Amino acid sequence: MFLVFFDLGGKKLAAMGRLFIEDAKGEKVLICRGCRVDSASYDDIESKEFQGRYGRAYLFRKVVNIVIGSSEERILSSGFHVVNDIYCSSCMQLVGWRYERAEEESQKYKEGMFILEKERMEKKGG
Repeated sequence: MFLVFFDLGGKKLAAMGRLFIEDAKGEKVLICRGCRVDSASYDDIESKEFQGRYGRAYLFRKVVNIVIGSSEERILSSGFHVVNDIYCSSCMQLVGWRYERAEEESQKYKEGMFILEKERMEKKGG
């Protein structure tokens, strides 16, 4: 077992142990554009109507092979949220964020869900 530190633009993340890669289930899968590791099943997309930093983005309940960054307060197009950036666990590319907390009642459904940036993903299969 070992501890690895990643410096991601001033943010430090630590990962312990061996890299474990999980396969996303489904015929069509979104993979990291940087290293081609599975990120999510197309079947698990909750919405395609989101805007990310780099353009269109998808909302998911479940993603795999990610590292979750520290909590940050952000004002997004849908209001004030506490979010965590998420990174590919293989190549450490920023791939999106996780909604930790939403202030507005109408946005609470997003809590615990993930945004994957379409620009940072590729489709595999189907």
